[in-house]
Amino acid sequence: MSYNFKKVEKKWQDKWYKEGTFYAKQDFKNPKKWYGLVEFPYPSGQGLHVGHPRSYTALDIIARKKRLEGYNVLYPIGFDAFGLPAENYAIKNHIHPKITTEKNINHFREQLQALGFSFDWSREVNTTDPNYYKWTQWIFIQLYKKGLAYKTTMPINFCTGCKVGLANEEVVNGVCERCGSTVVQKEKSQWMLKITQYAQRLIDDLDDVNFLDKIKAQQKNWIGRSEGAEVNFKIDGTDENLVIYTTRPDTIFGSTYMVVAPEHKLIEKYADKIENLDEIKAYQKKAALKSDFERSELNKEKTGVEIKGLQAINPLNHEKMPIWVSDYVLITYGTGAIMAVPAHDDRDFEFAQKFGLPIKQVIKPKDDSVEVDLQNRAFTDVEEGIAINSRID
Repeated sequence: MSYNFKKVEKKWQDKWYKEGTFYAKQDFKNPKKWYGLVEFPYPSGQGLHVGHPRSYTALDIIARKKRLEGYNVLYPIGFDAFGLPAENYAIKNHIHPKITTEKNINHFREQLQALGFSFDWSREVNTTDPNYYKWTQWIFIQLYKKGLAYKTTMPINFCTGCKVGLANEEVVNGVCERCGSTVVQKEKSQWMLKITQYAQRLIDDLDDVNFLDKIKAQQKNWIGRSEGAEVNFKIDGTDENLVIYTTRPDTIFGSTYMVVAPEHKLIEKYADKIENLDEIKAYQKKAALKSDFERSELNKEKTGVEIKGLQAINPLNHEKMPIWVSDYVLITYGTGAIMAVPAHDDRDFEFAQKFGLPIKQVIKPKDDSVEVDLQNRAFTDVEEGIAINSRID
């Protein structure tokens, strides 16, 4: 006997939907509650792709198990439908985005229901519904009033085909994963939220959640909070300071060169002093084709160009140092400039080795039996080290 999946599955899916089988209950007496949240699909295309059911199925299995264990389960679904991709899709098909988005959502909903996921459809979220986005607008106003929303110019991953900003994960080998067009770094005026103001609270509150230690470590790395100091390095022959951020100001004596991000304003401001400006601009164009993720990869080959005509002065020993431009420094981290301490930083060491720059040790291990081989690698275990070569004359 053959299995008529269209008839059987449709029957039960209709019954589940009609009776609200998987809807969360307003039951305040049940202490067992479980909330499962998936990333809502973006209905800018004509239907789901295999990545949607892949992730939804995993959480659906857990949601069903929790219900069998007596939990009151909230497993919602919705559609994150705002944005330029939806508009580009509408332009391509010569239809108003409201019509195409509504049509796509209806089709996505049919597909999700046909797959039999146990979503609570009574709580469906649609970000293009005025009843929804009026609250996101209200929240933004509250953030603005509190000084937590501000406008600034920042570089983004810009798809030259879709004409939209992309997340780092959406850039693959320098092109847009959606359309294959070249992605460049482009400065855009945009609204920002001061999420960094809550960095410490986010870290502290991880103690209150039942996550695996490795997940907590990933969260802390993503939050990226660090404690350090801003240090001014005077640019020789100018009244300008090159401001850097460092978590180890005690290693300033070991700084032998400076590095700025390709987007740093220093380059534009002192273009008339730069002797190899064409070479710098060519490097900037190449760097603009890489995402922040590609640029910050630890194992990638270091590239860079010395900014001839500009030098920085070490504020402690007053030594003049060359300034380089390299894409391993990001304009979005710190000040977009670093003091390079190749003896005690892996990336700086690799860069110095490649370009023949000085390597000066200023920290040694407390244990004299520990070997420091600066011919082959940086000495990075400096937390409990002893300062050397660090006297102000």
